[in-house]
Amino acid sequence: MKFFLDTADVAEIRHAAALGLIDGVTTNPSLIARTGRSFGEVIREICDVVDGPVSAETVSRDYAGIMREAHHLAKIHKNIVVKIPIFDEGLQAVRRCAAEGIHTNVTLIFSPNQALLAAKAGATFVSPFAGRLDDTGIVGTQVIRQMVDIFRTYAFKSEVLVASIRDPLHVTEAALAGAHICTIPPAVLKALSKHPLTDIGLEKFLADWKTAKKDGFPV
Repeated sequence: MKFFLDTADVAEIRHAAALGLIDGVTTNPSLIARTGRSFGEVIREICDVVDGPVSAETVSRDYAGIMREAHHLAKIHKNIVVKIPIFDEGLQAVRRCAAEGIHTNVTLIFSPNQALLAAKAGATFVSPFAGRLDDTGIVGTQVIRQMVDIFRTYAFKSEVLVASIRDPLHVTEAALAGAHICTIPPAVLKALSKHPLTDIGLEKFLADWKTAKKDGFPV
């Protein structure tokens, strides 16, 4: 499974990239706004840090506006993926982008039928929101498994990119469901390597090491 980082915080992105743990980045207007910086500056800096897909979202709600923004975004950097919410004009723009060779990420997906439409339109990535589905009483990862099965059955090239990840369990469940990618907030990415038994084991190793003979150990 590939990991994308869901943030516009360049410092967090640099840290994760230095660890070699991320394959791309997803942003949205809310994440960009939190930085207090200009959109273009943030997106260009992210593209300089991460050699992988970087999702940048359109905000227009008409076909012409979406395509105007898509063309502008695609020119910023070769790794830009144009993020488009699912609705009729959005799907029309996704199909046009696919014909022009512009990669897209169809977002705000909550049902297998929406995912099917996005894949048929030629989306590069399809982003179901696991956490938000859970909030409605629907098990998000069950819906994701259905999407994965549909894509596999019909050999769609689109990849399922699970968003709205709230905790490490979401990552595990998405992986078990066969999702291609998880886009993960920095705090959740950090939590993936944590376990209380690991902490106990490390403390014991270090305590034992204090009493060990250290001849020959590199200093």
